[in-house]
Amino acid sequence: MPTIIQEKIRNIAIIAHVDHGKTTLVDGFIKQSHLFRDNEEEMQQEQILDSNALEREKGITILAKNISIPYKDYKINIIDTPGHADFGGEVERTLNMADGCVLVVDAQEGPMPQTEFVLKKAFESKLRVIVVINKIDKKYANVEKVRNRIYDLFLKLATDEKQLDFPILYAIAREGMIFTELPEGDLTNTTNLTGTLEPLLEKVVSFFDAPTGDQNGSFQMQICSLDYDAHLGRLLIGKIKRGVVKIGDKLVVADKDKTYERGEVRKLYLKDGLKYSETDSAICGDIVAIAGVESTGIGRTLCISSKIEALDEIIISPPSVKIKIEPNTSPLAGKEGEFVTAKQLEQRMEREKQLNIGLIIDKSDGGSYNVSGRGELQLSILIETMRREGYEFQVRRPEVILQKRENGVYEPLEKLFIDIPEQYVGTITSSVSQRGAELIDMQTENGITRFEYKIRTRKLLGLRNQLLTLTKGTAIINSYLEEYVLYEDIDELERNGVLIASEAGVSMGYSLNTAQERGELFVGPGADVYEGMIIGINKYEEDIDINVCKARHQSAVRMKHDEITQTQLKPLIPLTLEYALVFINDDEMLEVTPKNLRLRKVLLNKVHRVWSKRKNLSPLAKMELGL
Repeated sequence: MPTIIQEKIRNIAIIAHVDHGKTTLVDGFIKQSHLFRDNEEEMQQEQILDSNALEREKGITILAKNISIPYKDYKINIIDTPGHADFGGEVERTLNMADGCVLVVDAQEGPMPQTEFVLKKAFESKLRVIVVINKIDKKYANVEKVRNRIYDLFLKLATDEKQLDFPILYAIAREGMIFTELPEGDLTNTTNLTGTLEPLLEKVVSFFDAPTGDQNGSFQMQICSLDYDAHLGRLLIGKIKRGVVKIGDKLVVADKDKTYERGEVRKLYLKDGLKYSETDSAICGDIVAIAGVESTGIGRTLCISSKIEALDEIIISPPSVKIKIEPNTSPLAGKEGEFVTAKQLEQRMEREKQLNIGLIIDKSDGGSYNVSGRGELQLSILIETMRREGYEFQVRRPEVILQKRENGVYEPLEKLFIDIPEQYVGTITSSVSQRGAELIDMQTENGITRFEYKIRTRKLLGLRNQLLTLTKGTAIINSYLEEYVLYEDIDELERNGVLIASEAGVSMGYSLNTAQERGELFVGPGADVYEGMIIGINKYEEDIDINVCKARHQSAVRMKHDEITQTQLKPLIPLTLEYALVFINDDEMLEVTPKNLRLRKVLLNKVHRVWSKRKNLSPLAKMELGL
């Protein structure tokens, strides 16, 4: 890797709302910079940086990542950040490594909720911004209107006059083209257009300043991310704020109050394209990975041991939702997972606690953990990741995190945005109003209606799945935390009772046929069930225990034709992770294994469940029931 001086370094973050083309733009940088040979498979791929399986499946960026590309005699470090508000912790810590931001906005949709969220974080970090209006080839693109909305957003959020001075470029990132001026003519036909991403690269090196910091000062770096190497151990990643670091330097991790781990630099790595390249030294402004100091102190400062001087810690917005994760205690525990013990779960949760700054993880009683995050999506990503790694565990109902203040208890209030085809307006209005949401704005354009609401977070839980079902998957739903408001006693959303397996065994079609007359089923024939497992939703409010393992009585008499036709089972309710988390009540849990998701009662035995509803249980009885 050629030596680069500080003045030739540019560290930029790409920020955007979900699906506005941020990752596609990064793909274009990778391909046009020839980081791969033309015959390598990456040149034919999309979402090159989103290598995580869940990122590819959901089409979103979950983990912030950085690459380095050469442009003329400059080195441009590009940080691809998540666009979803649930992963705001990733945005907040990685913006600490940037010296400027490129904001990508869809030419049809314009600024969206997460556009405002990520731009606000960029301004709070005192960063200047280049705007790229992407997807100008869309049929309903309205660049002039979007441009005006961007100006309004900057006026609303900017914290410094310099931030109001920003260039705007126009892009079709999917085709790898960016323009300094909006092309004329019919842009839906891209065959007549030619261009590259070079105009943006040129603007990056001319508009953004080189990293600041005294290269002759003592070494100082804020730890913004962690990685792990089987041979070298922990890698501490961040942007060097001051000085130079070399192999053999003695370093210490510190914050404003005290010092923590010490170590010696064994290896240094700089990003060269998508990969790390080993180096002997790194200078102020470089984004570097350092091996030799075993620390997990994201947000703390890595200093030279001869001059310990800590930077202000990275401030992460507080979480609003929490869940409890526990070792699996169901009768089927240990049969489907690789990691099933409380000790293995503890090790996994402690590892997540060290690496994931966006979650707050605290150990509770009985080997359980309280996990607090920004929303259902962030928590479900953790659960699904652990499930795919081979872990078995159980999860309690998500709860909203309340804040105690001098004048009372406060709860989170969110801004909710819903985009739906016009024909679903009545359906959406009815469903959201039932949850006590306050309508702020409603606009219709090109057959799409956008609602803007204010809604309490506890009323928002489960709404996403409900709206997607009502609109046949066409609704686009976004929200972010607006503020905390005084807690109010509001009627909880009512849910029908459940159908509960009364016997353990294998579910039989004959019994399920009878059970489906009572409601809708989660479980089909041939499934392992146990007493207390929830197998469906009742038509009415009460819970019902049903034996679904009972087979048809064997006899020499043939089944009648109408008996055969009556045993046709209705379609099952798809039990997805997102649906299950918001379905369960306080007395229920979700069992998670690599192969199955199962709903169950906390108390599996019916007699125990009846006892638990009595108010005057003795302390010993409560303890025996696990209450």
